[in-house]
Amino acid sequence: MRKDSTISVRVQSDIKEEAETILKSLGIPVSVVINSLYRQIVYRRGIPFPLTVPSDITTLDTLSEEHLNEKLSDSYAQSLRGDSFSVDEFFDVLEKGLEEWKE
Repeated sequence: MRKDSTISVRVQSDIKEEAETILKSLGIPVSVVINSLYRQIVYRRGIPFPLTVPSDITTLDTLSEEHLNEKLSDSYAQSLRGDSFSVDEFFDVLEKGLEEWKE
């Protein structure tokens, strides 16, 4: 059967790069993975993996004091390294992502 269709999608560049690095290390072209996914969707008449929200989502009220302090310490160290966004930068990125999502 001849392959005569093209798919164009927008994804986050870091996710794309990481996924392609993994696929390259496995020796699998991206097109093979996408074709396999589409075949599984057709075969199963749906998404071939569960799309669920985990029941054990961590929220502030479920964290132990030790775990919360660890997270706060990590966040503080991250801010000292400058490895973070300002609030304005965060909302700029968020708005840009929403604009791309609407397209």
